[in-house]
Amino acid sequence: MSRVLVTGGSGYLGTWLIAALLRAGRPVRATVRSTAGEADLRAAVRRGGADDAGLEVVAADLTADAGWPAAVAGCVEVHHVASPIPATQPADPDELIVPAREGALRVVRAAREAGARRVVLTSSFAAVGYTPKPGAEFTEADWTDPDTPGLAPYPRSKAIAERAAWDLVEREGGGIELVVVNPTFILGPALTTSPRSSIQLITAMLDGTMSVLPRQRFGVVDVRDVVDLHLRAMAAPHAAGKRFLAVADGPTTSFQELAGTLRRLLGPLAARVPTRLAPGEDPPRLVIHNDRARDELGWRPRDTETTLAQTVQSLREHGLLQTTR
Repeated sequence: MSRVLVTGGSGYLGTWLIAALLRAGRPVRATVRSTAGEADLRAAVRRGGADDAGLEVVAADLTADAGWPAAVAGCVEVHHVASPIPATQPADPDELIVPAREGALRVVRAAREAGARRVVLTSSFAAVGYTPKPGAEFTEADWTDPDTPGLAPYPRSKAIAERAAWDLVEREGGGIELVVVNPTFILGPALTTSPRSSIQLITAMLDGTMSVLPRQRFGVVDVRDVVDLHLRAMAAPHAAGKRFLAVADGPTTSFQELAGTLRRLLGPLAARVPTRLAPGEDPPRLVIHNDRARDELGWRPRDTETTLAQTVQSLREHGLLQTTR
């Protein structure tokens, strides 16, 4: 059985995806920027209930060609999860845009040249719904315009990188299939012992670092459900050439609603969760449809409150539930 390649293997999503593949009996090769953290990656995978004996870890960077041909060699299936996610938005947008775009192109080209049949790429709702739209109702047919006035570097990078990947496959072909998963705000338990990615916003709410609640609505999806969608997108023949939005059923949420849920779940431990809203008007109603994933792939996501509760439990287990600065 050929190995499956997972890029960005040490991340929040990558560790869960590797664990799921190994539990299913698939040998995995994971790329990381540096193999110095290999022991931590293997420990995270074991926390996910997987035997890491089937895991090979190799170094490859999104910003350089070196390492990618060897990383993809012998892999028929490629999950491209790696992409830069900043703690803060950089002053120079190219710090995000260039590695996201060039990294996606490097991985897809290397996969094609190695004879892989399919790449499933993790993009984001940021590539779908960050350009204002009357009614604020979004499906996979929608795209964020990178030239939208005031658009932050991160959503610009996601839209540009995903477009580049689709354009490459359409322009050069070569037999490679592309499928894209577009998650909303990813939460859920972590296998890593330091807060990563979106979990950092939850810890910032709990420890008082976030002192004012942004007026923003967004969808939430459980990290384990994003993994499930990745696996379904790789397995289903009819998924080729399609995007799939990953969002929990039901209405979208806001930081104000998340704060209320944290206070209800944690009581006094949520004393530093902010109550004050940022100045301005409430954002418009936001609807994000997951019908394609549900109807075409049989995907069934967890509800947002369950995901948030299990995120908090994970923070407890890892000793990350800090309530003081």
